[in-house]
Amino acid sequence: MAEFKHVWVDRGSPNTLLLLHGTGGSETDLLPIGDTLAPTFNQLSPAGRVMEGPMRRFFRRYGEGKFDESSIREEAAALAEFVRWAAGAYGFDPSRVYGVGFSNGANIAGSLLLLHPTVLAGGMLMRPMLPLEPPEVPDLRGKRVLTVNGERDEMAPLASVERLHALLREGGADLEAVWHSGGHGLTRGELSHGAGWFAGFGE
Repeated sequence: MAEFKHVWVDRGSPNTLLLLHGTGGSETDLLPIGDTLAPTFNQLSPAGRVMEGPMRRFFRRYGEGKFDESSIREEAAALAEFVRWAAGAYGFDPSRVYGVGFSNGANIAGSLLLLHPTVLAGGMLMRPMLPLEPPEVPDLRGKRVLTVNGERDEMAPLASVERLHALLREGGADLEAVWHSGGHGLTRGELSHGAGWFAGFGE
């Protein structure tokens, strides 16, 4: 089993959030956001295994927006294995796991959807871009995905975001793409929108 330092919060829900932090974050960073988005859902929150200086990430990069695709494949496979292990260890439904990721965490969540589409039932990707081109378009039918991006976000280029959206739609995902006028930072309005979106999921 691929080892990830992590936090597990058991709320007895049939639904589980997989919380994935941004660069420099930790396994506790997104717990409050998870509480805001879906306060009744279980939470599984791992820390990225890749170190960039003192900062944790979910895969390596060569520079801003220049990703190491071999690292993405390796770490996405390890994370998929970890989620499957955790489902057995903690007893949650592996078919009702929803990724919630910010920045680097959103990109590893996108990688799971593109490379290991059976791991996530969908989720909320905050400031994602296309992490890599998959070898083939995955079957994403039945998966619900919400993306939230800033129109002035220099860290997530428009063309890359739109390519991610195109692949998700081509795979059959039920995609809602939300844009706001700001940059890379999250807004209260986005979290409120996300909470409303998750409220539509059955318990």
